[in-house]
Amino acid sequence: MPRVIFVASNGARREVSEAAGASAMTAARINDVSGIEAECAGALSCGTCHVYVAPEFASLLPPPSEEEEGMLEFVAAERRVGSRLSCQIVLTDELDGLTLEIPETQT
Repeated sequence: MPRVIFVASNGARREVSEAAGASAMTAARINDVSGIEAECAGALSCGTCHVYVAPEFASLLPPPSEEEEGMLEFVAAERRVGSRLSCQIVLTDELDGLTLEIPETQT
């Protein structure tokens, strides 16, 4: 099972594991990771699962879809290089150790 490391805005780290094929958002919700609100439960309609992907993992992800790009325009926190919606990050064995920074706010 791939491991995902969530890093809170205060620097606290939380490592969780979830089955390949699940989303990073699902991994966060199942493991009660604070800061991932996911109000739409992964329907790509709220932007409250915004994360910053660590640079070393960015090239391993497919580019964001037009729909994801559109939602990223409206996220509450600063949009940066590496901004993604965790509901759109599908975990694979290749992404083991994926590090995602959680913005200070989602709303």
